[in-house]
Amino acid sequence: MPLRVKLFMLLLLPVTLLSCSSWGSKPTEQQKERYAQSPNYRVSEERFVNRNQSEVDAMWDTVWNVENFWKFFTNDAETKPPAPLPEVKPDFSQLQESHDDLNVIWFGHSSFLLDISDKLVLVDPLFGNAGPFPFLGRRFQKPVVTAKELPEVDVILISHDHYDHLETKTMRFYAEKDVVFVVPLGIGRLLIEWGIDPKRVTELDWWQSADIADLKFTAAPSQHYSGRRGFANNDTLWASWVVKSDKHNVYFSGDSAYDTHFAKIGERFGPFDIAFLENGQFSPVSRQVHMFPEDAVQAFEDLNAKKLFPVHWGMFSLASHDWNKPIRDIDRMASDKGIELVAPRIGELLNVDKPYFLERWWEAVRPGG
Repeated sequence: MPLRVKLFMLLLLPVTLLSCSSWGSKPTEQQKERYAQSPNYRVSEERFVNRNQSEVDAMWDTVWNVENFWKFFTNDAETKPPAPLPEVKPDFSQLQESHDDLNVIWFGHSSFLLDISDKLVLVDPLFGNAGPFPFLGRRFQKPVVTAKELPEVDVILISHDHYDHLETKTMRFYAEKDVVFVVPLGIGRLLIEWGIDPKRVTELDWWQSADIADLKFTAAPSQHYSGRRGFANNDTLWASWVVKSDKHNVYFSGDSAYDTHFAKIGERFGPFDIAFLENGQFSPVSRQVHMFPEDAVQAFEDLNAKKLFPVHWGMFSLASHDWNKPIRDIDRMASDKGIELVAPRIGELLNVDKPYFLERWWEAVRPGG
């Protein structure tokens, strides 16, 4: 780890200590022995790795320098919307009206509710801020619903352990609920620490599958990293997900850079009815772990999917680009290629099986409402 990263972490230490309950502990020796059975775990370094880990490691030397920090905090981009984003208070009773259809309700960023084969799958639920401290990753606006307002869900699906995808408060809320957690290898220990019964946690390595609630969940590769106690500890695995029922096939990228895994996933599991692909919080210096809009379009084509749903945008500013640049760019690119783009408002019910009209609601976000 570069010296400048260590110094930055040292400066954060006093504040970090105040939020240590959400960190999760380090893996035990016994857990490391179990992880060592994974082809994605490098025993000599005691961490999970990507296919091209050396390139990702080299990226960090570029990311963590004074110049890039200065650019992030002094850029002139409109990183936050000038007015509240339009939203719809979900009417969950509508889910009961289309038992056989595939429905989605997006809550902003990468958090959404998937209604598939009359089962509810809550994906990367996040109802607070996207960081361990109150001043980091602040939401653009209050969540359209809270966890308490959601109907009973059958499965909670997690892509990786970052704070903008795995929220401690929400996990603890569901600790006493009758719900199953499906997570990448290593995240189970965090959930158990937060009070969740180990019997309700299913951990999967890449390419492993599990049949749960009449659905088949398959963990697939992504190119990213993990860590809650520092930067890129990589002591838990990150994953993308295939969710398949007897009628529908869904793909969620989690966080990922573009790489060869998208074509492999498309070949093994496609075609998909819809692909939820990361599209936001990107930067030239972090392209080894995040996708630009053009990368998401290429990933979509590799996957052999019918509809493209961009996620990882629309609720937080975690990179120095305009808040609506991701959706503007991918809208233009999708239109040029004849790709069916779906981008409902926050909280709006999307029936994937029905014809969809794209309403470019982000163009109407102006000061004064």
